[in-house]
Amino acid sequence: MTTPLELPTIDETTPITDILERNAILYGDDVSLVEISPEEGETRRITWKDFDLIEPPTHPLGLRRSTTWKKFNELSNRFANLLLSRGVQKGDKVAILLMNCLEWLPIYFGILKAGCVAVPLNFRYAAEEIKYCLELSDSSYLVFGPEFIGRVETICDQLDGVKSLFFLGENSPTFAESLHNLTSYASRENPGVKLTSEDEAAIYFSSGTTGFPKAILHPHRSLTSACFTEQRHHSQTRQDVFLCIPPLYHTGAKMHWFGSFLVGGKAVLLRGVKPKTILHAVSEERCTIVWLLVPWAQDILDAIDSKEVDLSGYVLSQWRLMHIGAQPVPPSLIKRWKKIFPLHEYDTNYGLSESIGPGCVHLGVENIHKVGAIGKPGYRWEARIVDENRQEVAQGEVGELAVKGPGVMREYYHDPEATKATLADGWLFTGDMACKDEDGFIYLVDRKKDVVITGGENLYPVQIEDFLRRHDDIKDVAVIGLPDPRLGEIAVAIVEIKPGREPNEESLVKFCEALPRYKRPKKFIFDVVPRNPTGKIEKPKLREKYCGKSLVATQIER
Repeated sequence: MTTPLELPTIDETTPITDILERNAILYGDDVSLVEISPEEGETRRITWKDFDLIEPPTHPLGLRRSTTWKKFNELSNRFANLLLSRGVQKGDKVAILLMNCLEWLPIYFGILKAGCVAVPLNFRYAAEEIKYCLELSDSSYLVFGPEFIGRVETICDQLDGVKSLFFLGENSPTFAESLHNLTSYASRENPGVKLTSEDEAAIYFSSGTTGFPKAILHPHRSLTSACFTEQRHHSQTRQDVFLCIPPLYHTGAKMHWFGSFLVGGKAVLLRGVKPKTILHAVSEERCTIVWLLVPWAQDILDAIDSKEVDLSGYVLSQWRLMHIGAQPVPPSLIKRWKKIFPLHEYDTNYGLSESIGPGCVHLGVENIHKVGAIGKPGYRWEARIVDENRQEVAQGEVGELAVKGPGVMREYYHDPEATKATLADGWLFTGDMACKDEDGFIYLVDRKKDVVITGGENLYPVQIEDFLRRHDDIKDVAVIGLPDPRLGEIAVAIVEIKPGREPNEESLVKFCEALPRYKRPKKFIFDVVPRNPTGKIEKPKLREKYCGKSLVATQIER
């Protein structure tokens, strides 16, 4: 590892931590990160003084905090040195359970600088899911924020493998240590841990057909490749300002930011998704690149159409790129968008956590005429569509999408069987069914797995089905995703009632209040649940019945 006085040479084999060191040297006094927290009443008690990051709340949207590249780097060094003082070894796992905040990324990079593996956790996880993921990943340390005190307290006595719980915020609970107090005494100097591109860097969580999370292990190679792929796709410069709205625990948001990170561009972390909030942030911070989910884009357009939003009140001329990911994009949405924002470039990206997020396939800003497709292989990526024997299918035929490139995961941690089923000769078999048109553009047509993607979030039908089967009136149930113009898909429960019982939707809605809101079915249909001779639910039949036509046909018509 270089010393702070040396300028690291950055290429596609460089550990990603060297990019931060380089930025701190070249652009030290420039703003690197801004956090805006506009939602009043949200549970948030991280003090302005945490990590000495102080800025008066003068932003029109509410609390605004920022930091420079030099401070970002120093904060990371301090956390890395704290971990090293606790005796961490290269490859030890450190979990992050935080809402988006200014400290999130410095903590993430501090973990990497210590030679440890960063383990971001979904902030929607219930206590038992947190415990499961900490154990599955062999996490030795956990950093958590005030929103999670109750959940962590529930399981803290059961976390035998976790050596320390670090609390980020004021008034640390008795079962945890104050991260602010501890890092106040840690060195700001580079910890000097030697890293290579093949060292383990991060574990992200996905899920299989059962809905239980799988731990996806990536080396530094994957993270650095995401920087170069994203920057090649969207041509970020230091003058660009990236607006980041999605959660940082997910690869989708962070890996898009990596393109700006590579060139020293500023990022704005926005805690809020209302149309006025997004547009105000773009205007006030002069954002040039905004990554949206389909529902957020639709809400912005609807607010403009209804006159709730008057664009003349915002400074938007600098906004050059709007791109969307995480779910299929309706072509009609982009037509509406381009009518209102004719000068915007548009792109969509396909990816999965196993391919270090978006970019293994992307549409490209020059291919807006192909909206509906996910695109072609991204920078340094290959893609092919294969049959059940993993032989490439003919153009126009449907098969499984496989991708190969520098961001493919190393393995499913502690799951060699799943790894063997998913990886072969460097190819990652995605489980997504796709076809290719005569110009080589790839279209998703269905998923081999039955994961429902609603508003960019994955819902796992088996979990919801198992919960619903506890209801006294339910004989059988199947949860499927049906198309929705705003969310992409909604979870719909096909419910078969026990003989002698009467269908009662109100009872089911009440019953599902015990589920997290995002997991609750949006609709109930009372019908017989079809099963094949081996007892498996025939979900393709249900989708065919309630969609009116197959998803394959819908995509081919596009």
